[in-house]
Amino acid sequence: MTIVLAGGSGFLGRALRRRLAGAGHLVRTLTRHPSAPHDVAWLPDGSAGAWTAALADTDVIVNLAGEGIADRRWTPNRKAALRTSRLLAARSLARALEQLPARQRVLISGSAVGYYGAHGNEPITEDSGPGTDFLARLCVDWEREATGAAVGATRVAIVRTGIVLHPEGGALKAMLRPFRLCVGGRLGSGRQYWPWIHRQDWIEMVCWLAASTPAEEADRAVSVWNATAPQPVTNAEFSRVLGRVLHRPAMLPAPHFGLRLVLGEMADSLTSGARVMPERAERAGFSFRYPNLEVALRDLLAPQSSSGPNG
Repeated sequence: MTIVLAGGSGFLGRALRRRLAGAGHLVRTLTRHPSAPHDVAWLPDGSAGAWTAALADTDVIVNLAGEGIADRRWTPNRKAALRTSRLLAARSLARALEQLPARQRVLISGSAVGYYGAHGNEPITEDSGPGTDFLARLCVDWEREATGAAVGATRVAIVRTGIVLHPEGGALKAMLRPFRLCVGGRLGSGRQYWPWIHRQDWIEMVCWLAASTPAEEADRAVSVWNATAPQPVTNAEFSRVLGRVLHRPAMLPAPHFGLRLVLGEMADSLTSGARVMPERAERAGFSFRYPNLEVALRDLLAPQSSSGPNG
């Protein structure tokens, strides 16, 4: 297949690109700073550009473009950057696809489980409604821009991603240092659910969606998929399991007010959560290699992880 990847320089994009190229696919990366043979310069400003030609013969477009959610404190300027970087990239791709001749292709567009907002123990599926906080509103608007690409023969698959686990980045990388120094523990009350997924399972789900249309979604122009493991856990349980795998205590909680001082509004998303289930993927036959948190963490944190360079 010929695949275009927007956002290919990030924690998920780099690993996905390796996996796709390793499987023999031609992968073109839309980037502001092209440096490799198949890089294509683009400016995601909400409009189509000369880079649109790179999409003409593609079978799959994967959009992961956007500023890192947890990279910095959520100041007003940072929140604006989080919105514009996602909305304009999705809008640019939709505008470009409008200009191209109809062709059977799929746009796999990133979103996040933050769409659902905060919930308690209630199981949340793809049919659950959105929350009302900043991250939920961002996801709603982000998805709305992406669905504009459902024109002609193009299908759109929205992937609402949970906490992706890998020591190279994301939440797990941030947690490893304090835990290894024996100062790790739950965040806030610890009762909030953390819907997680091993990075290899996330990669395989994206590849699965790219390869074929699950039968029950064949007649839908737009489908939504929760990219989370089928066994979500609370933050307190996550901390206990991580401590056990690392042979470190998980005794020192980080209170919400302290997180608020350091992270600002972002702290609210860490100390609240939802019990998100991958109902649609399981029903359509996707098989998780790492459904259990302890098995996933032992794989990722083994001296030589069996998940390999792509996982």
